[in-house]
Amino acid sequence: MTTENEIKELFKVGAHFAFSKSRRHPSAKPFIFGAKNEIEIFDLEKTSVCLAEAKEFAKKVASEGGSILFVGSKSESQEIIKREASSIDMPYVAGRWIGGTLTNFPEIRKRVEKMENLTAQREKGELAKYTKKERLLIDREIEKLEKMFSGLVFLKSLPQAIFVVDSKKEAITVSEAKQKGVKVLSLSGSDCDLNLVDFPIPGNDTSVSSIEFFVKQIIESFKEGRKTRPEISKPIIAPKTHITPKVEVRTKREVAPKKAVK
Repeated sequence: MTTENEIKELFKVGAHFAFSKSRRHPSAKPFIFGAKNEIEIFDLEKTSVCLAEAKEFAKKVASEGGSILFVGSKSESQEIIKREASSIDMPYVAGRWIGGTLTNFPEIRKRVEKMENLTAQREKGELAKYTKKERLLIDREIEKLEKMFSGLVFLKSLPQAIFVVDSKKEAITVSEAKQKGVKVLSLSGSDCDLNLVDFPIPGNDTSVSSIEFFVKQIIESFKEGRKTRPEISKPIIAPKTHITPKVEVRTKREVAPKKAVK
Protein backbone atom coordinates (compact mmCIF):
# COMPACT_ATOMS: atom_id res chain seq x y z
CA MET A 1 0.00 0.00 0.00
CA THR A 2 1.40 3.36 -1.06
CA THR A 3 1.53 6.28 1.36
CA GLU A 4 -1.18 8.14 -0.57
CA ASN A 5 -3.55 5.18 -0.50
CA GLU A 6 -2.79 4.55 3.14
CA ILE A 7 -3.62 8.15 4.04
CA LYS A 8 -6.94 7.80 2.21
CA GLU A 9 -7.63 4.61 4.17
CA LEU A 10 -6.69 6.32 7.44
CA PHE A 11 -9.08 9.16 6.64
CA LYS A 12 -11.81 6.69 5.73
CA VAL A 13 -11.67 4.91 9.12
CA GLY A 14 -11.62 8.21 11.01
CA ALA A 15 -8.04 7.90 12.26
CA HIS A 16 -7.60 11.68 11.97
CA PHE A 17 -9.89 12.57 14.87
CA ALA A 18 -8.08 13.65 18.04
CA PHE A 19 -9.50 15.26 21.19
CA SER A 20 -10.10 18.88 22.06
CA LYS A 21 -7.10 21.13 22.57
CA SER A 22 -7.71 21.25 26.33
CA ARG A 23 -7.16 17.47 26.55
CA ARG A 24 -4.08 17.37 24.33
CA HIS A 25 -0.81 16.18 25.86
CA PRO A 26 2.20 18.38 24.93
CA SER A 27 3.98 15.43 23.30
CA ALA A 28 1.18 15.10 20.75
CA LYS A 29 1.44 18.69 19.50
CA PRO A 30 3.86 17.95 16.61
CA PHE A 31 1.33 15.47 15.19
CA ILE A 32 -1.63 17.87 15.12
CA PHE A 33 -2.55 19.30 11.72
CA GLY A 34 -5.30 21.69 12.81
CA ALA A 35 -8.75 21.81 14.38
CA LYS A 36 -12.34 21.60 13.24
CA ASN A 37 -15.35 22.34 15.44
CA GLU A 38 -13.04 22.46 18.49
CA ILE A 39 -11.80 18.94 17.73
CA GLU A 40 -8.14 18.67 16.74
CA ILE A 41 -7.10 16.75 13.64
CA PHE A 42 -4.07 14.50 13.36
CA ASP A 43 -1.59 15.02 10.55
CA LEU A 44 -2.14 11.70 8.78
CA GLU A 45 1.13 11.91 6.87
CA LYS A 46 3.02 11.83 10.17
CA THR A 47 0.70 9.12 11.47
CA SER A 48 1.50 7.07 8.36
CA VAL A 49 5.24 7.41 8.99
CA CYS A 50 4.86 6.30 12.62
CA LEU A 51 2.70 3.36 11.54
CA ALA A 52 5.37 2.27 9.05
CA GLU A 53 8.01 2.28 11.79
CA ALA A 54 5.81 0.23 14.11
CA LYS A 55 5.01 -2.25 11.33
CA GLU A 56 8.67 -2.67 10.49
CA PHE A 57 9.49 -3.44 14.11
CA ALA A 58 6.61 -5.93 14.37
CA LYS A 59 7.93 -7.65 11.25
CA LYS A 60 11.42 -7.80 12.77
CA VAL A 61 10.09 -9.38 15.98
CA ALA A 62 8.28 -12.07 13.99
CA SER A 63 11.29 -12.78 11.75
CA GLU A 64 13.37 -13.44 14.86
CA GLY A 65 10.81 -15.82 16.32
CA GLY A 66 9.63 -13.37 18.99
CA SER A 67 6.15 -12.67 20.29
CA ILE A 68 3.95 -9.60 20.76
CA LEU A 69 1.41 -9.30 23.56
CA PHE A 70 -1.70 -7.43 22.40
CA VAL A 71 -3.52 -5.40 25.05
CA GLY A 72 -6.84 -3.58 24.90
CA SER A 73 -9.02 -3.15 27.96
CA LYS A 74 -11.42 -0.51 26.61
CA SER A 75 -14.72 -1.89 25.36
CA GLU A 76 -14.16 -0.68 21.78
CA SER A 77 -11.00 -2.76 21.42
CA GLN A 78 -11.65 -5.97 23.35
CA GLU A 79 -13.23 -8.11 20.62
CA ILE A 80 -10.80 -6.81 17.99
CA ILE A 81 -7.75 -7.60 20.13
CA LYS A 82 -9.05 -11.06 20.99
CA ARG A 83 -9.96 -11.98 17.41
CA GLU A 84 -6.87 -10.63 15.66
CA ALA A 85 -4.30 -11.88 18.20
CA SER A 86 -5.89 -15.34 18.20
CA SER A 87 -5.63 -15.46 14.41
CA ILE A 88 -1.83 -15.59 14.67
CA ASP A 89 -1.61 -17.50 17.97
CA MET A 90 -0.30 -14.50 19.87
CA PRO A 91 -1.12 -13.75 23.53
CA TYR A 92 -3.58 -11.02 24.41
CA VAL A 93 -5.32 -9.25 27.27
CA ALA A 94 -8.82 -8.21 26.19
CA GLY A 95 -10.08 -6.88 29.49
CA ARG A 96 -8.68 -5.86 32.84
CA TRP A 97 -4.89 -5.97 33.06
CA ILE A 98 -3.71 -8.21 35.88
CA GLY A 99 -1.03 -6.36 37.83
CA GLY A 100 2.29 -8.19 37.67
CA THR A 101 1.60 -9.90 34.33
CA LEU A 102 5.09 -8.84 33.22
CA THR A 103 6.87 -7.87 36.43
CA ASN A 104 5.78 -11.06 38.22
CA PHE A 105 5.52 -13.30 35.20
CA PRO A 106 6.58 -16.63 36.85
CA GLU A 107 3.62 -16.44 39.22
CA ILE A 108 1.23 -15.52 36.41
CA ARG A 109 2.53 -18.45 34.39
CA LYS A 110 1.73 -20.80 37.30
CA ARG A 111 -1.89 -19.61 37.26
CA VAL A 112 -2.10 -20.22 33.51
CA GLU A 113 -0.70 -23.73 33.91
CA LYS A 114 -3.18 -24.45 36.69
CA MET A 115 -6.02 -23.40 34.39
CA GLU A 116 -4.70 -25.65 31.62
CA ASN A 117 -4.30 -28.64 33.96
CA LEU A 118 -7.78 -28.33 35.47
CA THR A 119 -9.33 -27.92 32.02
CA ALA A 120 -7.49 -30.98 30.71
CA GLN A 121 -8.61 -33.06 33.72
CA ARG A 122 -12.22 -32.02 33.18
CA GLU A 123 -12.11 -32.91 29.48
CA LYS A 124 -10.62 -36.34 30.26
CA GLY A 125 -13.27 -37.02 32.89
CA GLU A 126 -10.69 -37.19 35.68
CA LEU A 127 -12.83 -34.99 37.93
CA ALA A 128 -15.41 -37.76 38.34
CA LYS A 129 -13.65 -38.88 41.50
CA TYR A 130 -14.75 -35.68 43.25
CA THR A 131 -18.15 -35.07 44.76
CA LYS A 132 -20.76 -33.02 42.91
CA LYS A 133 -20.10 -30.02 45.13
CA GLU A 134 -16.33 -30.27 44.64
CA ARG A 135 -16.76 -30.45 40.86
CA LEU A 136 -18.96 -27.37 40.97
CA LEU A 137 -16.27 -25.46 42.87
CA ILE A 138 -13.62 -26.60 40.39
CA ASP A 139 -15.79 -25.50 37.45
CA ARG A 140 -16.16 -22.08 39.04
CA GLU A 141 -12.41 -21.84 39.55
CA ILE A 142 -11.77 -22.78 35.90
CA GLU A 143 -14.27 -20.16 34.77
CA LYS A 144 -12.55 -17.52 36.89
CA LEU A 145 -9.08 -18.47 35.65
CA GLU A 146 -10.24 -18.46 32.02
CA LYS A 147 -11.70 -14.99 32.40
CA MET A 148 -8.41 -13.68 33.74
CA PHE A 149 -5.76 -15.73 31.90
CA SER A 150 -7.24 -17.43 28.79
CA GLY A 151 -5.50 -14.94 26.50
CA LEU A 152 -2.09 -15.71 27.98
CA VAL A 153 -1.97 -19.38 27.02
CA PHE A 154 0.53 -18.67 24.22
CA LEU A 155 2.73 -16.54 26.47
CA LYS A 156 5.40 -19.04 27.51
CA SER A 157 7.97 -16.37 28.37
CA LEU A 158 8.20 -12.59 28.45
CA PRO A 159 7.22 -11.11 25.07
CA GLN A 160 9.65 -9.14 22.95
CA ALA A 161 7.06 -6.37 22.57
CA ILE A 162 3.53 -5.34 23.50
CA PHE A 163 0.95 -3.51 21.43
CA VAL A 164 -1.57 -1.45 23.38
CA VAL A 165 -4.64 0.53 22.41
CA ASP A 166 -4.60 3.85 24.29
CA SER A 167 -1.30 4.06 26.16
CA LYS A 168 -2.86 6.45 28.70
CA LYS A 169 -5.53 3.95 29.74
CA GLU A 170 -2.94 1.14 29.73
CA ALA A 171 -0.45 3.15 31.81
CA ILE A 172 0.20 0.24 34.21
CA THR A 173 0.88 -2.09 31.28
CA VAL A 174 3.30 0.37 29.71
CA SER A 175 5.05 0.88 33.05
CA GLU A 176 5.55 -2.86 33.58
CA ALA A 177 6.87 -3.24 30.04
CA LYS A 178 9.42 -0.47 30.56
CA GLN A 179 10.58 -2.07 33.82
CA LYS A 180 11.20 -5.40 32.07
CA GLY A 181 12.78 -3.88 28.95
CA VAL A 182 9.88 -4.90 26.70
CA LYS A 183 9.34 -2.62 23.70
CA VAL A 184 5.98 -0.83 23.50
CA LEU A 185 3.96 -0.19 20.35
CA SER A 186 0.83 1.86 20.86
CA LEU A 187 -2.14 3.40 19.12
CA SER A 188 -2.31 6.63 21.13
CA GLY A 189 -4.80 9.46 21.10
CA SER A 190 -3.82 13.09 21.53
CA ASP A 191 -4.27 12.83 25.32
CA CYS A 192 -1.44 10.29 25.65
CA ASP A 193 2.19 10.91 26.56
CA LEU A 194 3.90 9.66 23.41
CA ASN A 195 7.33 9.91 25.03
CA LEU A 196 6.55 6.85 27.17
CA VAL A 197 6.14 4.63 24.12
CA ASP A 198 8.89 3.21 21.89
CA PHE A 199 6.74 3.14 18.75
CA PRO A 200 3.76 5.50 19.17
CA ILE A 201 1.12 5.66 16.45
CA PRO A 202 -0.76 8.94 16.93
CA GLY A 203 -4.36 8.37 15.87
CA ASN A 204 -7.95 7.87 16.90
CA ASP A 205 -7.93 5.31 19.71
CA THR A 206 -11.66 5.44 20.50
CA SER A 207 -13.29 4.52 17.18
CA VAL A 208 -13.87 0.82 16.48
CA SER A 209 -13.07 1.21 12.77
CA SER A 210 -9.84 3.07 13.53
CA ILE A 211 -8.71 0.59 16.18
CA GLU A 212 -9.46 -2.35 13.89
CA PHE A 213 -7.47 -0.81 11.04
CA PHE A 214 -4.32 -0.25 13.12
CA VAL A 215 -4.47 -3.63 14.85
CA LYS A 216 -4.83 -5.41 11.51
CA GLN A 217 -1.88 -3.47 10.11
CA ILE A 218 0.36 -4.73 12.92
CA ILE A 219 -1.02 -8.26 12.55
CA GLU A 220 -0.34 -8.34 8.80
CA SER A 221 3.20 -7.08 9.32
CA PHE A 222 3.77 -9.80 11.91
CA LYS A 223 2.57 -12.41 9.42
CA GLU A 224 4.98 -11.08 6.80
CA GLY A 225 7.82 -11.28 9.28
CA ARG A 226 7.04 -14.90 10.01
CA LYS A 227 7.40 -15.78 6.35
CA THR A 228 10.97 -14.45 6.30
CA ARG A 229 11.99 -16.44 9.36
CA PRO A 230 14.55 -19.07 8.37
CA GLU A 231 13.34 -22.58 9.00
CA ILE A 232 15.26 -24.51 11.60
CA SER A 233 16.70 -27.43 9.71
CA LYS A 234 16.64 -30.76 11.46
CA PRO A 235 19.87 -32.81 11.58
CA ILE A 236 20.04 -35.36 8.79
CA ILE A 237 20.36 -38.87 10.18
CA ALA A 238 21.68 -41.45 7.75
CA PRO A 239 19.41 -44.49 7.47
CA LYS A 240 20.66 -47.59 9.13
CA THR A 241 21.82 -50.25 6.67
CA HIS A 242 21.82 -53.94 7.46
CA ILE A 243 25.40 -55.18 7.54
CA THR A 244 25.90 -58.91 7.16
CA PRO A 245 28.66 -60.06 9.52
CA LYS A 246 31.67 -61.64 7.81
CA VAL A 247 32.07 -65.33 8.53
CA GLU A 248 35.55 -66.72 8.11
CA VAL A 249 35.46 -69.98 6.15
CA ARG A 250 38.45 -72.27 6.34
CA THR A 251 39.11 -74.96 3.74
CA LYS A 252 40.26 -78.44 4.60
CA ARG A 253 43.84 -77.60 3.64
CA GLU A 254 43.85 -74.70 6.07
CA VAL A 255 42.65 -76.85 8.90
CA ALA A 256 45.63 -77.98 10.97
CA PRO A 257 45.95 -81.81 11.18
CA LYS A 258 45.17 -83.39 14.51
CA LYS A 259 48.12 -84.79 16.37
CA ALA A 260 48.11 -88.51 16.85
CA VAL A 261 47.40 -89.63 20.35
CA LYS A 262 50.04 -92.00 21.63
